[in-house]
Amino acid sequence: MQEFQTNPSRTDQAARALLIGLLCAVSAFVCLRGATGAVADPDVGWHLRTGQWILQHHAFPRTDPFSRVSGGSAWQAYSWLFELILLKLYGWMNLQGLMIFTAAMMALIAAAVYHMMSRLQADFTQRAVLTIAVMFCLSRMSTPRPWLFTILFFALEMDILMHVRQTGKSRELLWLPLLFALWANVHIQFVDGLLVLGIAATEPLLERWWKSGTKGAPARNLWLALGACVAATCLNPYGPGIYKVAWQLGSQPGVLDSIAEMLALPFRTLGDFALLFLALAAAGVLFRYRRLAPFETLMLAMAAVLSFRSRRDLWVMAITAGAILAAGLPVRAEREDRKNLPAWALALSAASAVLAFVASVALLHLNNGRLQAMLAEKMPVRAVDVVKERHYTGPLFNDYDWGGFLIWNLREPVSIDGRAALYGDKAIDRSRETWSGGAKWAADPDLQSAGVVIAPDGAALTQLLRTDARFELTYEDKVAAVFVARKDLKNGENSVAALNQAGSGAGSPRQLP
Repeated sequence: MQEFQTNPSRTDQAARALLIGLLCAVSAFVCLRGATGAVADPDVGWHLRTGQWILQHHAFPRTDPFSRVSGGSAWQAYSWLFELILLKLYGWMNLQGLMIFTAAMMALIAAAVYHMMSRLQADFTQRAVLTIAVMFCLSRMSTPRPWLFTILFFALEMDILMHVRQTGKSRELLWLPLLFALWANVHIQFVDGLLVLGIAATEPLLERWWKSGTKGAPARNLWLALGACVAATCLNPYGPGIYKVAWQLGSQPGVLDSIAEMLALPFRTLGDFALLFLALAAAGVLFRYRRLAPFETLMLAMAAVLSFRSRRDLWVMAITAGAILAAGLPVRAEREDRKNLPAWALALSAASAVLAFVASVALLHLNNGRLQAMLAEKMPVRAVDVVKERHYTGPLFNDYDWGGFLIWNLREPVSIDGRAALYGDKAIDRSRETWSGGAKWAADPDLQSAGVVIAPDGAALTQLLRTDARFELTYEDKVAAVFVARKDLKNGENSVAALNQAGSGAGSPRQLP
């Protein structure tokens, strides 16, 4: 069959523009629909508090100011720009701002993924279906975290590299240093993007004995781009020291077995199996329709290691597999259409996405009152109010998932929170063992020195503390329980009443706000 290109009519262009806009809006709608998981994200609190600290001190933290255990230890706010953005949105719109930010980022990611598909695949139907499949896999990532920027920038980087490799034109590589300069100030996983660029730069060298017929860009241009991007990432408040943090995070294997988001995919949801299908389909396309080009092959291998080892990195496989499928799937000649949408159609697409986004917010009734109620179902909102109202004082003991929330809402140094690299494997394992009621739970030094314990109602430790003579249960609801130390840390006498008085007890820290 002879191949030819079709020029869609204005009606077809308008229909496609509307579909693209709705595709982006659907990604935002799915995010808004799952609002509970987003507003109750365990790391949001310490990100907000970090942004507030930066504004208050007009500086960037270099030691930890939020933990009573690791306070004073070296720590860098490597997502400082994200934290300032999130804090401003929270200040303007409260919890609603967090939701709008998350949904808007998911819509931008969908737009970036579709743009990549449109430059790799001429068949409109195929690129739309592939975009939907990728975004379906990414739906579990819709929480207000800095990884949303990483997913967006990774899609943009893959778009640029795949297009440069297809055309052999290097001009678009000039965008990469600007991209990485921003990336290094919003999320530490910019190092994954550098790894991708490194794979692209080595491809021309591998082509000497790994013949695949890839056109590609000149090796010199790719290596220059890589060097410029590495230099650009040093334009952050901590300079080259940011790579030390990246190394610490990447070389901490213990968290892979103890933190839920770091565990391997459980394959209990349809999205997990969809990701597996995309990976298998991409591998099949490489073998069936394309030669095994070094870049695609190595990228698929890297994505398999990262995404199937840790569920928080599933976006690597989703976007990589989508790009390979878009570039490798054959196009039916009668569906060939490589023309970009005109400016009016792009404006129509953007307008339809915005209108659908606004309609979603209104239809789902995501006001701050409802979002606060959702938050109270997952986090110790009332327990924190009780601690403040009764002026309980004393070192705080909490579990890993609630640390970030308490940093923001209680403003007291916590015993642990979601900054895994700061605490290290040993502290995280000890906290997990204590909260699960392990054999040495009573000997945990952080628990022994605690004056106030805010505990998840269903935790094993919560049940043990009910019979522990050292603590008294002073409040409980369906989410959390509050225990207060019975004895003053100095003289060992009963002092529950003293704990309810601001500044009482020789070992008591300052009164909670």
